[in-house]
Amino acid sequence: MKKSWWSLAVLAVVAVLVAVWQSGAFQPHVNPPANAAPAGTELAELVVQPRTGMGGYSREKFPHWATVSGECDTRETVLKRDGQDVRTDAQCRPTSGTWHSPYDGGTWTKASDVDIDHTVPLGQAWESGAAKWTNDRRKEFANDLTRPQLRAVTDNVNQAKGDRAPDEWRPPLQSDWCAYATDWITVKHYYQLTVTEAEKAALTDMLNHC
Repeated sequence: MKKSWWSLAVLAVVAVLVAVWQSGAFQPHVNPPANAAPAGTELAELVVQPRTGMGGYSREKFPHWATVSGECDTRETVLKRDGQDVRTDAQCRPTSGTWHSPYDGGTWTKASDVDIDHTVPLGQAWESGAAKWTNDRRKEFANDLTRPQLRAVTDNVNQAKGDRAPDEWRPPLQSDWCAYATDWITVKHYYQLTVTEAEKAALTDMLNHC
């Protein structure tokens, strides 16, 4: 009889522990991903205000595809950096290679199928602070190989994005949302560009996918 009561007591304790576990009280603490924490901090530091509009904007005010080295300009440099087994001619133009687009997962073997996307588009930068920059500062922004501002991506996906911010457009692949939001925040933080309330909310949501 004593053994029977002991067994029932053990079963009761086990049942309580299972119930507590299922309630979440004993769930292990999970630290936020390493890349999400600093991005969240930088996002909180960005100035929130409405966009100023596109008045006076033109792509020519952002001198892009500047010469980087020898015959290679910024676009060709990114194509070589982001591609695999890239071969170029005497003018640094890719003649073969393979490019994987992080936005949509597309893989391409012709450079003509690939665009170099500005993570923060030129027009978007213009209406969030760049309109007040010097020409040299805009040139630096348009050709920035140090920050995560330039990506080789599928051409029509880049064209669909246009000058839209994350509250209006996100990469088709949800698996790229974390990296895209982190890159967007890094660039805007470095160049002290503003964000709108809707843009900030969208970026916060995308960081939740990290």
